[in-house]
Amino acid sequence: MKSFGIKFDALVVRAAAGSARTIGLVALVCGSVVAGTNANAAETAFIPSVAASPPPAGAQQLCRQYTWACAKKAAISLPSHQELRLVKQINRQVNASTRSVSDQSQYKTRERWALPTSLGGDCEDFALLKKRDLIRAGIDPSKLLIATVLDTRRNAHAVLVYRSGQGDLVLDNLTNKIKPWSATQYLFLRMQDPKQPRRWVGVYGRS
Repeated sequence: MKSFGIKFDALVVRAAAGSARTIGLVALVCGSVVAGTNANAAETAFIPSVAASPPPAGAQQLCRQYTWACAKKAAISLPSHQELRLVKQINRQVNASTRSVSDQSQYKTRERWALPTSLGGDCEDFALLKKRDLIRAGIDPSKLLIATVLDTRRNAHAVLVYRSGQGDLVLDNLTNKIKPWSATQYLFLRMQDPKQPRRWVGVYGRS
């Protein structure tokens, strides 16, 4: 099981919720985010962010190691239907061609964010490979955001979020099915900032 600084994430969420109650912009009620429209997180197409956040421990050198992982804008723009076709194709390809291997067994360390090796990789390595391949295919990198979550068993996990025009879709190494974030039953914790992927934001979304 991974940590990703989950205890810190929980503190960020509580702190953000407290300040948001004070200014009346965002309220956290029974694990959901209520915005000015009174729509809760499960009904929101895009993952709501609540506070700036340090990157996960394993991602602190990510931008130096892989400049494309923190790129902001693509030189070209693809039609939405073509983008979605590429997203589905590459998600399947990476899931089928990459073995799941823990950092501990491969690197003898608990947490290391890197592209998969010939042996394979763990969840964030899958997400990185999908992001790289989708950028190479022409998809705007600002639409491809790595996020840390708690999965359905509340184990730490990482996924790639594709920010489509209709909402955030999740690319997951645990399934080939691409779902809206609100249909995953995951608890979202941190995500690359859509406006500046070098930074991270604390998010609070429960599907």
